Amino acid sequence: MRAPRPKVALAAVAVAALAVAGCAESNRDEGSSESKKDTLVFGVAGDPKVLDPSLASDGESFRVSRQIFETLVSAEEGGTKPVPGLAESWTPDATGTVWTFKLRSGVKFHDGTDFNAEAVCINFDRWYNAKGLMQSPDVTAYWQDVMGGFAKNESPDLPPSLFKSCTVKDATTVDLAFTRVSSKVPSALMLTAFGIHSPKALQQYDASNVTGSATDIKYPSYATEHPTGTGPYKFKSWDVANKTVTLERNDDFSGGPKAKIKTLIYKTISDENARKQALRSGDIQGYDLVGPADVEPLKGEGFNVLTRPAFNVLYLAINQKGNPKLADLKVRQAIAHALNRQALVDSKLPPGAKVALNFLPDTVEGFNGEVTKYDYNPEKAKQLLAEAGASNLTLKFHYPTEVTRPYMPNPKDIFELLSADLKAVGINVQAIPLKWSPDYLNATTSGSAHDLHFLGWTGDYGDAYNFIGTFFDRPKDEWGYNNPALFEKFKKADTTADQAARVALYKELNADIMNFLPGVPISHSPPALVFAKDVTGIKASPLTDEKFETAEFK
Repeated sequence: MRAPRPKVALAAVAVAALAVAGCAESNRDEGSSESKKDTLVFGVAGDPKVLDPSLASDGESFRVSRQIFETLVSAEEGGTKPVPGLAESWTPDATGTVWTFKLRSGVKFHDGTDFNAEAVCINFDRWYNAKGLMQSPDVTAYWQDVMGGFAKNESPDLPPSLFKSCTVKDATTVDLAFTRVSSKVPSALMLTAFGIHSPKALQQYDASNVTGSATDIKYPSYATEHPTGTGPYKFKSWDVANKTVTLERNDDFSGGPKAKIKTLIYKTISDENARKQALRSGDIQGYDLVGPADVEPLKGEGFNVLTRPAFNVLYLAINQKGNPKLADLKVRQAIAHALNRQALVDSKLPPGAKVALNFLPDTVEGFNGEVTKYDYNPEKAKQLLAEAGASNLTLKFHYPTEVTRPYMPNPKDIFELLSADLKAVGINVQAIPLKWSPDYLNATTSGSAHDLHFLGWTGDYGDAYNFIGTFFDRPKDEWGYNNPALFEKFKKADTTADQAARVALYKELNADIMNFLPGVPISHSPPALVFAKDVTGIKASPLTDEKFETAEFK
């Protein structure tokens, strides 16, 4: 998951939190304890970018959208395996390119219209036939990551589309056809970006009318005021000034028991300590991205701390276009040997974090424990730099501000440790701090101005391609290299239908990546979220796909 805020004074955040909790507070004052327990306010680190998940690429947008929309394929609760969602079952044909989905019957969208096979095809046709700014990677990132291009590509840089067509067989049966066998199908269809929308609402609010420019995108009202799905909660309001998104229970939800809590409010509190203070004071009833040092104290106070399995990676990216010296493998190897990753894990990450050997965690099939390893060895780093004629190297090192991510609890602390390691072997570091969104993300994933930066990824589903394919299967500005042999091997892995053979190719790819060393995998970290002492019923998800409809006050 992309993958994605301003830091404010603690007192100011506390005041804001109190103001926003007003609806919950007024419920408390208005009467019964029953009304008091109808609202759960959950603290998050950043604002959502957009509420139409088809146009999102950041975790905070998907966090809200998951409650509003359902997908054909879902993820098992607390895990990564695909299970039925809006589709009860799916089967491929003999070629592996046409998949038949049997749909749940009796499902209604939040606007009262019926969910059926025709609605599924309208959604896929919307994505496939996108035009103009809808083809920008900043607008339809996940469609492009999974499906590639569109019916009519408007840029020569776009690849052919993996998706081919959607055919209605009957009201509850739909065929999705693809141009080739792909490891992404059906697992990728659990991505929130493939949430199914009400066709009526899409048309009524002109949902694909994205305007502006690539640097100043203007979203239609559907994406900010009228997102309409079939999920356990319905959209009520987005108060940008007060940094809250309010959802109300969908009493017609057919995907399971209806939500136990009537109102769910997401409240942005950027500062980690302010989130903790708001929980302790009762102004919020839970928050995400608990600081590593706060996990045990909060447990000791009786709060319900849930730790997600480590299903992410933090990495240092090395841009080979940014500085010609970085195209030299010995320089990249020197950087890897310079970094004391174990010290970073021990001092800055939560219990259970570990140094990364691959760009994916060891719980994913295809992990390879026999890859080339780069132990902490400053003397070897100095030697490699000397051999490359780069002993006086100066690198621009970008790092993000005003953000907390599951794989990256405190970016400034991480930057300081990594830059100190680099300086210790003679690499001069020019620090370039940038606000996370959009400045940092734009600067590091496009252009060639950056030399080093760190980013991370939380997996979307349990296939190796979702990690290493997302990073390395084609040329990308983030890394600034062209490696046709590597790209071709990725294509082979993705089109290999046999699971055992595909896993073997993933292991080879992990070895190739660590030999080529486009960057350095740093760590895998188990992020935590916390709830009030009387909130139960939520199971931690490695995909950050927690089911809030099961939450209740006890």
